Amino acid sequence: MHLFLNEYTLVGIGLLILLFAGDALVKGAVNLSLRLGVPALIVSLTVVAFGTSAPELLISVQSILDGEPGLAIGNVVGSNTANILLVLGIPALLAGLGASQTDSRKSYIVMMAGSLLFIALCYFGPITWWHGLILLAALALALWDNFRDARGHMKKDELEEELEGADPSLAGWKIAAFLVVGLIGLPLGAKLLVDNAIIIATEFGVSATVIGLTLVAIGTSLPELATTVMAAFRRETDVAIGNVIGSNMFNLLAIIGVASLVGPMPVPDAFLTLDLWVMLGASILIAPVVFHNLAMGKIWGISLTLAYIAYLYLVLKSGT
Repeated sequence: MHLFLNEYTLVGIGLLILLFAGDALVKGAVNLSLRLGVPALIVSLTVVAFGTSAPELLISVQSILDGEPGLAIGNVVGSNTANILLVLGIPALLAGLGASQTDSRKSYIVMMAGSLLFIALCYFGPITWWHGLILLAALALALWDNFRDARGHMKKDELEEELEGADPSLAGWKIAAFLVVGLIGLPLGAKLLVDNAIIIATEFGVSATVIGLTLVAIGTSLPELATTVMAAFRRETDVAIGNVIGSNMFNLLAIIGVASLVGPMPVPDAFLTLDLWVMLGASILIAPVVFHNLAMGKIWGISLTLAYIAYLYLVLKSGT
């Protein structure tokens, strides 16, 4: 029992290191890029987007290097499901999410297209480098399209004010410190989390894939959950919806795309019969909210949260 608790503690410590290191990397990379003269729009669409996904990426890469690719693919699929059912469900339950004032239909369609592409590639599994190149090409197209749209709708000064982690007064040594903390902390946190998650899976008699779908997926979704809860209380529905859509798109296209270049990821049979379709079904659930600007009240919150609990029960019951 002592070892079991200790391993849980180490997973928590690894997750905390990942979150803090990821935030440090974003701050350092954003301010270094702006100092080097990289346009704020490019920084927003690339550095920030990849930086905030760095914990999930490092977990996936470390899992493959440790010979547990199921944890890698489980983390991404589980995170995407948690992002819809949990990350939107809990804020809707606590404070409600009002009608969105921003048209997010195009981003939602891109996310759904990415989901369908990923599911289709899973049927040609295992996920290998050529699958990854297809996903990364789709990501490049999506980023280019976002760049064209954003360039026409936002002025440079406005973008720099809203850019996450941007601080024009940040000293050079602080930028370097943030980068060092991020670059050292991310692999350290990933190693700590993955190693102990695998031990916990063995203790429970379940696969590392199940741990990826549940424990690790929930852990890596905590930053999105915190952001969305705060957005709900501030009545910033656009931030909440955009955060989830953007995160899900990056998880599938960027993280799986890059991780597959490190090593192959077999697709468990359970994914083809349950997990991928739950992920897709969860994404379809919010279509009325996106296309008809519906508010998400407590009924929405209860329904999404209960759906996630039911999904967790099915995953843990199967244990595969």
